[in-house]
Amino acid sequence: MKVLYYHYVRPTPADMPHFRYLHLEDFRAQLDYLGEQHGFVERADFLEAVRGGGDMPRGVVLTFDDGLRDHVDYMLPELERRGLWGMFFISTGIYESGKLLAPHRAHHLLGIHGGVDMLAALQGQITQDMLVDEHREEFHSNTYADQDNDSATSEFKRILNYFMASAARKAVLDSLMTEYCDEAALFEALYIKPVEIRLLADKGMIIGSHSVSHPIFSTLSPKAQEREITDSFNFLEGVSGGLSLRIFCYPYGHSHTYDADTVRLLERSGCRLAFTAEHRDVMADDMADTPLELPRHDCNAFAHGRASYGPRRPGEEHMASEGAV
Repeated sequence: MKVLYYHYVRPTPADMPHFRYLHLEDFRAQLDYLGEQHGFVERADFLEAVRGGGDMPRGVVLTFDDGLRDHVDYMLPELERRGLWGMFFISTGIYESGKLLAPHRAHHLLGIHGGVDMLAALQGQITQDMLVDEHREEFHSNTYADQDNDSATSEFKRILNYFMASAARKAVLDSLMTEYCDEAALFEALYIKPVEIRLLADKGMIIGSHSVSHPIFSTLSPKAQEREITDSFNFLEGVSGGLSLRIFCYPYGHSHTYDADTVRLLERSGCRLAFTAEHRDVMADDMADTPLELPRHDCNAFAHGRASYGPRRPGEEHMASEGAV
């Protein structure tokens, strides 16, 4: 079974010449390709396999991360037109904060202004005492290796997402967003509303947790990890009308971004499935032995899945997508 993940999917965005996204026309073409080459897993067959009553189904399962407006405005109509379903993983803290998640702040700063300018702006604000994980080798060698970013873009994202303490990161991003973006307008345009989470559920989509604040779980205490898991599931239970199946998607998704405590706490929460960003098929042994560490493919690994970078020109070879943010 091939589980694919998506983030931004839209027509060409205005006023963001450096923004990376999958163009809606390419998404449609990829669905055509996937249907012809692999087929799609029926929802009932997937749920039967999860509950241990059926064989591992063959085909593709679609997943969508971050609760983006793209998913309701563009992707849901396309799924409905084709009779498809998907899993939608939502970070719930945005509905209290009214601010973009940290990785989305980074994406939009970069999308509007570019990596060179944003790295210079970031370096003008940080001090050495803000950097707490800069010596962790796995954060240097294993982050953004599968993305075709320029070096400034990768360094900007790496510093913010992996090397800064959370309080310092928030303060720096608050400052950058105030100076370089209209965050309130971006927030309204970027995320689905709680009532639309219920809409997705009512239309047969499966709703899952993507944590509260999209942190790197391996840098959190067990108590903080538990809050991220429990509070997100509690919120989704309320707005969706009840979750018949608890599923989870690890923020960032790589093995160094969560730990044994994360898996243990997910199991204790009643979570049945959790997805990483390990790029391979889900096998029967995975579902049986490690259901809380299931692999997923980035959509850019398949035909028509390469992300656009600025205006889309039909037939051109695009840069790699944001993938696991």
